[in-house]
Amino acid sequence: MSAAVDPDAVIAATQRWVERAVIGLNLCPFAKAVHVHGRIRYVVSTAKHLDGLLDELERELRALHDADPAVCETTLLIHPQLLQDFLDYNDFLDLADGVVEELELDGVLQIASFHPQYQFEGTAPDEISNYSNRSPYPTLHLLREASVERAVATYPEIDSIYQRNVLTLQKLGREGWDALFAERAQS
Repeated sequence: MSAAVDPDAVIAATQRWVERAVIGLNLCPFAKAVHVHGRIRYVVSTAKHLDGLLDELERELRALHDADPAVCETTLLIHPQLLQDFLDYNDFLDLADGVVEELELDGVLQIASFHPQYQFEGTAPDEISNYSNRSPYPTLHLLREASVERAVATYPEIDSIYQRNVLTLQKLGREGWDALFAERAQS
């Protein structure tokens, strides 16, 4: 990715993904309310090195922890300039979880992961089930444990979400996925 990243374009692409895939396909049944109420914070990393990204992650974890949940429920830390390779990204997640522990926020905040090349263990790279976690850019999703616990308590079959997502994505297929993000031509 070039050094000239347009943060507004990165956020717009990420919001489009949240609206069309995460909410539109109901991949996360808990995302709609947070989105509709404007409680998702979108942050584009300017880091060019992993140390900088770790510093930004620490800052965003602290900010989310200190924020009023009625104003900011969750944060998407999008890092378009780093960790383009999924295996490198996956290795980085251990460092990210280490930051949560260093800040003594384990049990309070957690990190979910999304990446353009996301691949679940035991799946082929192009398997459609991987698309449930494929975002336009590498993204760290910072979540409040209390929010996750509330969501789980209100969803009767939490364990069925993954299987439902796989079925949804299989029905949609790769062409359907691509069509979600194809911009309509101006007539």
